[in-house]
Amino acid sequence: MENYPAPARAIVADLAAKAAADPSRAVAYQGAPGANSHLAALGYAPDCVPLPCFAFEDAIDAVRTGQAARAIIPIENSLHGRVADMHFLLPESGLRIVDEYFLRIRHCLMAPDTTPVKSAISHPQALGQCRHYLRERGIQPVAYADTAGAAALVAETRIAGEGAIAPYLAAELYGLRLVAENIEDSDDNMTRFLVLAREPRMPQANVGPVMTTFLFEVKNIPAALYKAMGGFATNGVNMTKLESYQRGASFAATEFFCDIEGMPGDPAVDRALAELEFHTKWVRQLGSYRQARPRT
Repeated sequence: MENYPAPARAIVADLAAKAAADPSRAVAYQGAPGANSHLAALGYAPDCVPLPCFAFEDAIDAVRTGQAARAIIPIENSLHGRVADMHFLLPESGLRIVDEYFLRIRHCLMAPDTTPVKSAISHPQALGQCRHYLRERGIQPVAYADTAGAAALVAETRIAGEGAIAPYLAAELYGLRLVAENIEDSDDNMTRFLVLAREPRMPQANVGPVMTTFLFEVKNIPAALYKAMGGFATNGVNMTKLESYQRGASFAATEFFCDIEGMPGDPAVDRALAELEFHTKWVRQLGSYRQARPRT
C-alpha cells in the first residue's frame, strides 16, 4: 500500500476493508483507485467491491487466497496490443477465465486548481495517446507508473500548473478539477479485459456465442504450426487470436496463446482440439466464456 501516493492509500485501505468483509463481492484489479481497471470492474459488476492491487500478480494472488472472488485483468488494447502477459501469469496461477469485458478508454486532463496546465503526468501509453492534444497546447508530458496514481500524486503535491491524464473517476476520487475530457487522439481505443476465478464456469446453453482460450506448444519440426492449425480450418472453427511467445532462453520451441469461437462439447471444437493435441507437445485450456462482443 505504501507504493501509492498518500491520497490513494486511504481509499485503498477503505476498499480493502470492504473486500475483507465480503470477499464474494470483491473484484481485484491492478492499479490505483480510479484506474481504467477500476472502471472495468464497476462496469462488469456494478454491485462489486473493487479491490485495488499494486501489481497484476497481486490481483491474481487475491483471488487465489480468497481475498476476492474474481479478478479483472486487461489483456489487450486496440491501439497498443498486449497489455498483461497472461500466458505467463495464468498457467502458474491455477485460475480460470470465466468472462470477458470491453472498456472504451477515455482520457481526461485534471488539475488541482485553475492555474493553466503546463505539464501533465500519466502512464506513457496514455501520454502517447494524447500527444496531439498536449503538443497543440504546449503541455509537457511527464511519465509515471499509472494514470490514476498520477492523479493521486497531483492531488498530493498540488503544484500549480501540474496536471494529470487519467480516467474521470480519478478526478472524483482525488478532488481534482476536470480541465478537459476525451482528449485522446483516436476515438477507437478499446481494452479487452479477462475475468478470472478459482473455478471454471462453463457458459449456460443458449447464452449466445462463446469463446474458448487455451495455450499450446508446437513440436519443433517443419510445418508444426500448419499441421496444428489444420483441424480448425477443416472443422470450420473460427480462430480470433493467435499470439506466439517464448518461454525460457532456449528459443527452441514456440508457445501460443489462442482464442477460438465455440467451446468443448461442440462436435466441431472437439474434433479441432483433438487434432491440435495430436500435433503439439501439450494443450492447456484456460476457460470458456460468453462473448462480450461479436467477433464475426
